[in-house]
Amino acid sequence: MFPRILVLSMLLPFVVSCAPPATVPPQPQSASQPAANAGPKRLTAAVRGDPHTVYQKLNPRSNVPGIDALEHLVNTGLTVPAADGRDRVAYLAVASATVANGNWRLLPDGSMETTWTIREGVIWHDGMPLTADDLVFTATVVRDKALPIFGHVAYNYLGSVEALDARTVVARWSQPYIKADELFSPDLALPLPKHRLEQVYLTDKDHFLEDPYWSSEFIGDGPYRIKEWEPGSHLLFEANTRYLPGRPKIDEIVVKFIPDPNTLAANILSGEVDMPWGGRIDIEWATNVADQWGAGKLDTRFSSMLQIFVQHINPTPPILLNPDFKRAMVHTLDRQNMADTFQLGLSSVGHTFINPREPEYPFLESAIMKYDYDPRKALELLERLGYTKAADGFLRNRSGQNLAFQIRTSQGDLRQEKPMYASADDWQRLGVEVKRHLVPPQRARDAEYRATFPAFDLKGQAGTIDYAPSFHSQRIALPENNYRVSGNNSRYSNPDMDLAIERYFTTLPWDERMEWGRRVVQRLSEDVGWIGLYYEVAPVLVPNRLSGVPRARNEGIMLDQIHEWDLNT
Repeated sequence: MFPRILVLSMLLPFVVSCAPPATVPPQPQSASQPAANAGPKRLTAAVRGDPHTVYQKLNPRSNVPGIDALEHLVNTGLTVPAADGRDRVAYLAVASATVANGNWRLLPDGSMETTWTIREGVIWHDGMPLTADDLVFTATVVRDKALPIFGHVAYNYLGSVEALDARTVVARWSQPYIKADELFSPDLALPLPKHRLEQVYLTDKDHFLEDPYWSSEFIGDGPYRIKEWEPGSHLLFEANTRYLPGRPKIDEIVVKFIPDPNTLAANILSGEVDMPWGGRIDIEWATNVADQWGAGKLDTRFSSMLQIFVQHINPTPPILLNPDFKRAMVHTLDRQNMADTFQLGLSSVGHTFINPREPEYPFLESAIMKYDYDPRKALELLERLGYTKAADGFLRNRSGQNLAFQIRTSQGDLRQEKPMYASADDWQRLGVEVKRHLVPPQRARDAEYRATFPAFDLKGQAGTIDYAPSFHSQRIALPENNYRVSGNNSRYSNPDMDLAIERYFTTLPWDERMEWGRRVVQRLSEDVGWIGLYYEVAPVLVPNRLSGVPRARNEGIMLDQIHEWDLNT
């Protein structure tokens, strides 16, 4: 993103990626081309949940693991991230939107336009062509305030999307937005088929999201299409032989639903599963599996972090809204010990949500308020708030009530369960009565239940500046939006924070933008809108028989280019 926007603001010359797969999409292959082997090539993956959809935006808070991975199989954006993470590569579009090629225009009045032309021959899984009308329809749906689950801060600046011809659209923006070139991609708006969804959208919007299209009848434009869906068991995908960037080299992909980590390990070691997808696996667990696994190897990536979300709407107890109380809770946590223990000494404390490996971090670090491990300081802050330690070791307020609250996380997720118990132990040693709660898989999709946790909720989230819009007040799950928005898991609201986020993503010059970024991280840390634990070393188990897997800048495998993967015989 850094060089891309510098190009936009004309502060640096155009940079050409040196990675061949990222600069020129593969050429299409004939659907009639014979396979190299007599039998179909099949890869078996597993996810830690039982998905109800293959469209990630319908998975608030990513409560069901693995849906983001499934989305990469069935849907492709007009552009995808380059391996370096800085530019966009055209896949279903003729070209990405850049100033250099004229598809991203800054206008004298401060507005801008971005233009995309769909490559000739792009089709949906049902054989219908992907057209400009589909993109206009997509923009209409995702900006519909009656469907807030699709919402994004970017749409505040998106004025109109108009079809210029059958394959070309122009998006007009009221002001600059630094990630405008990601329109019609997963973060902003993956293309939707107008011919399949328009009627239900116009006639039954209240049940639009319940339409079977979003699950068993899904029609995408990606490298694989759904062949079989057995709820509670597996999904079978078959190669889209007419996928324009290139027919997938692997003919079939089976994705098993295996929530239990012990069962998953047994399946990997027995050869029933080639690799896990969708995260939610613990580095210690993965290391133990890899040590016994002769069929593959363990890689790692650094792209996310683990944090504790603090409830900011009607919390129990209400004292959670007090910044000094929240600071005391952070001072109580021995986060470096957690990082050393649970990340095998490969990580560090997460003082902010941006990973230190990100290019923006050095420019923002000095604005972060850091709360070191200091139980004595924590106790001083609590005493000022009227809490004293009783003879039994528990903290009590002036009314004689014990200081008590709940911390919860998802059941069966070791990478979250272990730090939850460690955090509870630290707080309990200080004198807090902590109630530990594991959310069963059956309640994972209950959006209201997940959003209205009483005190603290521990989860993993992305570790880049791109996650900042998730702290915007527009992303708070509320009764009026049926709890169908996600991102702002703490339900934290601050007008100054909203302004800083908006200005960051609409400011082109790097130095000015970093000043707004500093304001984002400073405000969040001052208010303790969220508690960062540590940056995660995410394990990736890769089978030896898998080849052609590009690596991203954060060292993770790239599902965007899964059609290039192959299986060695």
